[in-house]
Amino acid sequence: MNEFFFTLIPRYFPFLLKGAWVTIELSVISMACAMVIGLAVALGRMSSRRWLDWLLRAYVEVWRDVPLVVQLLVIYFTLPQVGLTLPGFWAGVLGLALNLGAYLSEVFRAAIQSVDHGQREAGLTIGMSHAMIYRRVILPQALKVALPTIGGYFISLLKDSSLVSFIAVNELLRHGTIVIADTFMSMQVYLMVAILYFAMSFVAARGVRWIEQQFTPVHRGGKRVSAQMPVARNTTSTRTEANLET
Repeated sequence: MNEFFFTLIPRYFPFLLKGAWVTIELSVISMACAMVIGLAVALGRMSSRRWLDWLLRAYVEVWRDVPLVVQLLVIYFTLPQVGLTLPGFWAGVLGLALNLGAYLSEVFRAAIQSVDHGQREAGLTIGMSHAMIYRRVILPQALKVALPTIGGYFISLLKDSSLVSFIAVNELLRHGTIVIADTFMSMQVYLMVAILYFAMSFVAARGVRWIEQQFTPVHRGGKRVSAQMPVARNTTSTRTEANLET
């Protein structure tokens, strides 16, 4: 026990922290790319082009049904065969982003479809273009609906990023195996690795909760501010009601 606290931690903990920083970088970059991919796939699947829907549906099914570690191995070892060589870090980013993007596409699609269709009609009534309606009305509300799920996926991504150690990325778990090879103290080293993963996930969970609170502001009196766009009444029907009243 004394060796653990006075020898192992002071000597190897900074080395493990470097691996944890690589894990954080890998997760943040992959999450950003996955959100872009997921939103693009969700919008593409909701378009009127059936061939595009079938193509994107095939992508979602393949990347959700094949194990992530297999996808990483295929990207890292197969792409060089067709002339595209990626460093381990960016091969890991590509694999994690494509895998998570397939899941997030369904999250975004469900969130977009949950927005009241009347708000689209209201936007068209006041002269907004379809792109403007999505940008200013639909997507902000869909993001609020999807945010808790996105946060959960990010926490899972922090842990799933350990799989990139199979393609020689020096993240936290791989740094742990290097320390074990040097010290032969597997139990103690894995304990430090587990503590670091817990700390990262705990901070990420609190960060996600803080972001959710920023997207759902609360008055001092405790009433939540409604984020939905009020549905504009049709001008013709309003005039008709006014004439009937007179």
